[in-house]
Amino acid sequence: MYEKNGEKYYVVDSHVHFWNGRPENNRNRYGEGFTACFYDYHRNLSPEEYVWTPEKFGAYSEADLVHDLFEIGYVDKAIFQPTYLTDFYVDGFNTTERDGAVAENNPGKFITNGAWDPRDGEEGLEKLEELHARWNLQGVKLYTAEWKGDSKGWKLSDPSAEPYLRKCIELGITNIHVHKGPTIYPLNRDAFDVQDIDYAASIFPELNFIVEHVGLPRLEDFCWIATQESNVYGGLAVAMPFIHSRPRYFAQIIGELLYWIGEDRITFASDYAIWQPKWLIEKFVDFQIPEDMQSEYGVLTPDVKRKILGLNAAKLYGLDVPAELRIAEDTEDSDKPVGASPVQVA
Repeated sequence: MYEKNGEKYYVVDSHVHFWNGRPENNRNRYGEGFTACFYDYHRNLSPEEYVWTPEKFGAYSEADLVHDLFEIGYVDKAIFQPTYLTDFYVDGFNTTERDGAVAENNPGKFITNGAWDPRDGEEGLEKLEELHARWNLQGVKLYTAEWKGDSKGWKLSDPSAEPYLRKCIELGITNIHVHKGPTIYPLNRDAFDVQDIDYAASIFPELNFIVEHVGLPRLEDFCWIATQESNVYGGLAVAMPFIHSRPRYFAQIIGELLYWIGEDRITFASDYAIWQPKWLIEKFVDFQIPEDMQSEYGVLTPDVKRKILGLNAAKLYGLDVPAELRIAEDTEDSDKPVGASPVQVA
């Protein structure tokens, strides 16, 4: 929980990792390159005092994770989003199993999400059932650009993905987080294109599709899709750190999201350990859309910030938010900033 100027904020960091980027875990040069690309995002978009050495970045500890999120980072609940990348890393980069062990060591602090890849066929469906039985999955993280042998990616619109989405419905795994953002070396940029979200969200209205990184650099494409599909959400991982390095660009991103999809479908994420929640949360609570942009985008009220920082993700995951940190239902409509009502496209 974060508190400033008498305002309290329940915080859900909806995109965190506990990866293994140690050199000995690299299967090939692609593993080394992937971790290095992550580090470049970290180094170039973080305040100087929060920049780690490359050595720590690849091998931070469980104690670092817990300290940075819960002891100094204001986070009430964090959601692990796995990324396996077993073609690049001997033991995988950030697996459900590795995340789940940390969650078990720290009861009540984490939600462990799973993952699947339709190229794994029937064996993958069985694995998904096993992960669900082990960690009671409420969500999965999908990485459509992941390499698997000769294949350099897949789409949610592929026929092979449908059995997995139906299996999620069957198991009650309702939150489908999908990386649809900037590419990471050596992955194919086009395999992260947001267009397949449109198909999947239309066919499977029972599922929530949380588009991580809000489609950047394809924000406009994402917004046009999300305004038509009420089960599509925008995850702010990667977008958030621009609040420091390029605040007007961040204002444009958040303003477009408020205009197109509204304050109820945007979720906060630090993408830890690329960035730390402490400075992101502090800067976001202090942030306001510049005056010369407010006629188009409106303003960020404390209640809008509450929704984005935690209440929206809490609804997706059925979290019990303390009464003093909630927003009264009868005030929600009146709290919407000017210009932030989502557009409806017939």
